[in-house]
Order: sequence, then structure tokens, then C-alpha cells
Amino acid sequence: MNTSLLHIEIQNFINSNLNSDITSLLLKGIIFDDVTTKEIIEQIEAKKRSEKKLPTWFNTKNIYYPNKLNIEQTSSEITAKYKANLVSGNSLIDLTGGFGVDAYYFSKQVENVTHCEINENLSELVKHNYKTLNISNIDCLNENGIEALKRIDQPFDWIYIDPSRRDDTKKKVFLLSDCTPNVKTFQGLFLKYAKHIMIKTSPLLDIKATRTDLKQIKELHIIAVNNDVKELLWILKRDCKSDFRIKTINLTKQNKQEFDFKFEDEHDALVEYTEPLTYLYEPNSTILKAGAFNSVSAQLNIPKLHKHSHLYTSNTLIDFPGRRFKIEKVVPFNKKVFAREKISKANVTTRNFPISVGDIRKKLKIKDGGNMYLFFTTNKNEEKVIIICSKI
Repeated sequence: MNTSLLHIEIQNFINSNLNSDITSLLLKGIIFDDVTTKEIIEQIEAKKRSEKKLPTWFNTKNIYYPNKLNIEQTSSEITAKYKANLVSGNSLIDLTGGFGVDAYYFSKQVENVTHCEINENLSELVKHNYKTLNISNIDCLNENGIEALKRIDQPFDWIYIDPSRRDDTKKKVFLLSDCTPNVKTFQGLFLKYAKHIMIKTSPLLDIKATRTDLKQIKELHIIAVNNDVKELLWILKRDCKSDFRIKTINLTKQNKQEFDFKFEDEHDALVEYTEPLTYLYEPNSTILKAGAFNSVSAQLNIPKLHKHSHLYTSNTLIDFPGRRFKIEKVVPFNKKVFAREKISKANVTTRNFPISVGDIRKKLKIKDGGNMYLFFTTNKNEEKVIIICSKI
């Protein structure tokens, strides 16, 4: 950690060049005593990436940033806040601390937080940032989290771990067993030292496969931001015997869409199928990731259009974890029939349909955009149809 980067003239230069072309800055060269051009460029790039993702850090003076890859891998503030609301107690240890965003928010809910980070420079700058942010209840340890847990050898209320999803060559990996540390190997150790474990994994991780890899799962939280799934949070509880619940959360600018169900109930949930009625519902990305297709229908008492279409309908408008539409008309998928509707511009979505959106646009000559929404899908009678909608 080069503290010269925190000198006022260098900080002013960084802040005044957040929107500058990096290539041009490199070509011109940056001449400051005690710092390199590379170091300053790293600060500019990382701070710029933090503007929307980490506004607290971005808007605080004298924050020291790691390289942009660390910023890319860290939790956003919005998801870190959500995680923090799941924990409480006297002590929590973050075994893979990274840039420290999660630990920062955990410290708002837990009296004593331990931040473990094996990278010496990253650990040092996180410690500096916590001081700058006026956080005093986080202890920063520059060591491997697993080894720290063994060395400290005392119980914690919570253990949090976000295994690295990069291999030795920096390529992305997704299987739990390929991440570092391997949670499958150490989960017994974790449950020895804490009653509650929170594991953050890739949104691409297969839920059914991971269910067999992890033991004593209490809950799975699937978190999306503006309908983009960001994290899977697995909550393990020592001696947990009950079937685990899946909680889906889509955090949007307007509201928070939530839906939860028991994993074991999905298979047996009763579903009714019907023709499109007055309103159409498209589930958000967390529902799709969870595979809660039958549970949504059963809990909300709304029928589906088809077993594999994952679109829902009703005559009475309801709250729904996804997008809602007013059905204006339903027509068969036929080029001549569609031409009579004189629709040249619309938002196109396919569900359980054999043709891609791009090919549909070419075939039917539909430009993207506008206030009309077209759903190309299959109904309960195995007929290909176009549902013409307006958004609510």
C-alpha cells in the first residue's frame, strides 16, 4: 500500500480524471513523486467502477482502492445491506474478506467482526478504509481465513465465506468444489465453530446439485438487483433437520419483490392450466432461477398457460413477483394473421417457443421498442400463439 496516493494533489488528480480516457492518460504519462502511472491508473479505474456499486466508498474522501478486479468481485452495497439484515449476535468472522464491503455492513448488526484477507496489501488498505469510514468494531487479520479460524479456536455466532471463483490461472470457475476454499471439504469445521454459516456462491451454481453438496441447509436466498441475479446465499444451521426454504428477492428501484417456498413442496404443488385471461404475469429472474414454477401458481392461486411456458394469467389483477401486463389480444402464430394487426414496433419475449427473438423480428418485420409487448409462447393445447399486451 503506497500511502503517497492519498496526498491531496494526487487525490485531486484522480477525482478530476475519473471520466478521462485511460489510453490518453497512459500516453501522456503522469508525473508525481513516489507513485507510478500504473498505481494512479488503477485508482482511477477502481474508483470509477465504485461510483454506482459502492457509493459510500466513492463519496468518502481518502479511500484507497484495490485493482479493478477486486472491485468487480466484491459485493455491491445493496446486496451487502441485504445480507447484513440476516445476521445478529456478538461475533462474526468473514473468512474471505476481500475489499471488506460485506464485513462493513455486518459490523452494523454484529458487535464484533473479524475480517480475514490473505493478501497483505488488500488487508492493509481495507484496514485503512475502515478507519476512514469511522468503523471501529472490525478486526482485520492478514491471514488465511481457515487457518485463522483454527488458530483463534473459539466459537462465533456466524461464519461468512465467499469462496474465490477464480482458478490458479485467473479463469472463472462455478462448481462449488472448484472454488477456493472448497466449502464441501470444510463445512464440518465451520459448523464446529459457528451455529450459523452463510455461504455466497455464483448465481450460475446448480441448486439441486449444491443441495447434495451442502449439509444442514436452512435457507437459500436468491438475490437479484433490477432482475439480474447477483448472488446465491446458502444459510447453514447446526443440527438443522427441517426442509430448507428458498427465498427469492428482486431488489428494484421501485420496490422489493419477494417470494419464498419450501424446496420439497415444489414437485407436488397443484397447478391449473388455462387459456390467457385478462392479465398476464411474467416471473422475475429469481423465480426462474429457483425453479418455483408450480409453487408460484399454487401459492398465488393463478393458473399457468402451459407446463413449460412459465407464464401465468388471471381475471383479477394481483401483486406478483415479476412483470404484469394487460392482455389486449391473442392471435395464432401466423404471418398473415399477424400482418392484420399492423404492428411494426414492439418489445418481444419468447417463452417455450421454438423460434428466437431475433428470427421472429426478421420474419415478422418487428422493430424493437415502443409501448406494446408481444409474448410468443405455447398454450395448454400445444398451439403457438402471440399474446399482445400493454404493461401495467
